[in-house]
Amino acid sequence: MIRITAFPALLGALAATFGIWVLPAPPPLLRAAATLMPKAAPQASPAEFESWPICKTLDFNEGPAWAPLASDFAAGKRALTAGDWDAAIAALAPLALRDDRNADVHNYLGYAYRRLRRFDEALRHYQQATALNPRHRSAHEHLGEAYLALGNTVKAEGHLAALERICLIPCQEYEDLKRAIIEYRRIAGR
Repeated sequence: MIRITAFPALLGALAATFGIWVLPAPPPLLRAAATLMPKAAPQASPAEFESWPICKTLDFNEGPAWAPLASDFAAGKRALTAGDWDAAIAALAPLALRDDRNADVHNYLGYAYRRLRRFDEALRHYQQATALNPRHRSAHEHLGEAYLALGNTVKAEGHLAALERICLIPCQEYEDLKRAIIEYRRIAGR
């Protein structure tokens, strides 16, 4: 019995060693160039910002590899970047109906609805995003911010705790929600 198990393990180890030995590493110039490439950030005008502390930007340039293929998804991201919340909803809502298991689409829809202060729809889409992907950091951050806008700090802190569990190392979503809660308490304490 031990021979039956040991032989495939030894064969696998030999194949892995051969693969490591034969396959070359990427050229050093290519590795260096990849680390120097800047990430594009969305541009936002000061007029878009609101007085209460919420996430003001999303990095719409990141996303799944299929994003360029879905015209509705691309149109929705362009509308979000431009701050056209109604156009984002018009583009993303049909996509959410076609692909109801996509947490990113629900998160983006929730963001657009929240910016329009249509909190019932925003909460529904954020909750759908976190149900589909319980580790969706952006959905937890935005859901916490929606609860802050509704004055529910207990639920906002619940999502901050969820982000603390999800982010094993410090992450931007955790820091943003933590800062929003602190700012909300400062404003509400007046």
